[in-house]
This record gives sequence, structure tokens and C-alpha cells, in this order.
Amino acid sequence: MNAEFVNPFLTSLQNVLGTMANMQLTPGKPGLKRDEVARGDVSGLIGMIGPQTKGSFSISFEQELAFEIMQRMLGERPTSVNEEVTDMVGEITNMVTGGAKNLLGDKGYEFDMATPAVVSGPAHTITHKAKGPKLILPFTSDAGKAYIEICFDK
Repeated sequence: MNAEFVNPFLTSLQNVLGTMANMQLTPGKPGLKRDEVARGDVSGLIGMIGPQTKGSFSISFEQELAFEIMQRMLGERPTSVNEEVTDMVGEITNMVTGGAKNLLGDKGYEFDMATPAVVSGPAHTITHKAKGPKLILPFTSDAGKAYIEICFDK
């Protein structure tokens, strides 16, 4: 997968969580993902389509990290993955993809974004619609782990 497609999502994720939750995540080693099982407890998935390529982006949070982000953003800590948590994950997914869209637009790649879908629960699945390889990047923080997945046709 082209690093030109990956780096804007990394930059955007760090910008969104740094700005909205005053939180920095430490990136781990990227790898190829060969299954559809999410590594976190709650995930946002968004599709992208443009004239040059189509793809999708997902972010999965471990429950405790999602709760910590919500507490930092809204001042309240949930006790379960409820509607407010899934709404927040959907909004983070949207903001990260929007930021990446702007950065990719600067490089000549244009695409439209779908509405994010959010899925939660143990061993839930994430199905990317693009045909390319799925890249997974783990992130760590004191509150838990997050995983982003990026999949583009080219």
C-alpha cells in the first residue's frame, strides 16, 4: 500500500485526539490484516470513493480507552459502551477521515466520504469494501489500545 495514503490518516488521528481529548497515542508496528475480526471493543468504519481509487478506514478502541477519551472530551465517564460512546466513535472516525481527506487532496487525491458505521461487542467484525490489502496499525496509550485499518484498491 502506498505510504501516501497511510500517513495522512496517522497525522489526522494524532491531530484529532490531541485537540479533542488532549491525548497522544504511540504508534506501533504496522502489519497486514488477514481477517475481519476487530482488535478493539468498539469500531467506526467509513468508506471513501473517488476518481483515482476507493477505500475504507476504520478505527477500533479498547473499551477503557474509549471511556477515557469520552471523559476527556465531555467530562463524563461511561460505564458501558452506550449510544454516547458509539456516537463519539463515529464522530472521531468522521473527523480523522475528513482530516486525511484534506491532506490527500493536497496531493491530488480526491474522494467523497460515506457516513460512518459503528459496531461494538466482543469479536465484532469489520468488512472493508475495497479489494486491496488491509493495513493495520496499533496504537498504545496509558488508557488502552486503538487500532486503525486502512484499505485502498491501489
